[in-house]
Amino acid sequence: MKKKAIQDQWSELGTMCWGCGRNNEHGLQLKSYWEGDETVATWHPKPYHLAFPGALCGGIIASLIDCHSTNTANSAARRDEEQKSGSDSPKSYVTGSLFVKYLKPTPVDKPVTLRAKVKERKGRKITVSCSLYSEGVEKAQGEVVAIQFSTKNL
Repeated sequence: MKKKAIQDQWSELGTMCWGCGRNNEHGLQLKSYWEGDETVATWHPKPYHLAFPGALCGGIIASLIDCHSTNTANSAARRDEEQKSGSDSPKSYVTGSLFVKYLKPTPVDKPVTLRAKVKERKGRKITVSCSLYSEGVEKAQGEVVAIQFSTKNL
């Protein structure tokens, strides 16, 4: 049986994100999965995702790190809640801050892999560290502070 992507487990409210929403036909359609204590995603750039000939756009890289990290935070919170109370009443986490460090140009003609881990949980905040790789070489690093959010704030 194939594992279900983290992004495919959310209610309809969370499915329109440009980076990872399954219902955004123009988006990146990122899919993340748990592998032990980290989440992993592989994504295939298209030629129109470039910044300059051969190199992936930094804004796309930031979006991938952001979405992969916030999905990691949301899924980790959901897993913790299920373990504590046996209930599946997910809390929502959104980006409070995003830091990206670009290490090397990322080719636009090769798949990229993202790997993320929860670094810290403190109150309403979950900090996630994430790296983006191409052909096994780390090309970017990111850190996202995800903050618990209520749809009542919309």
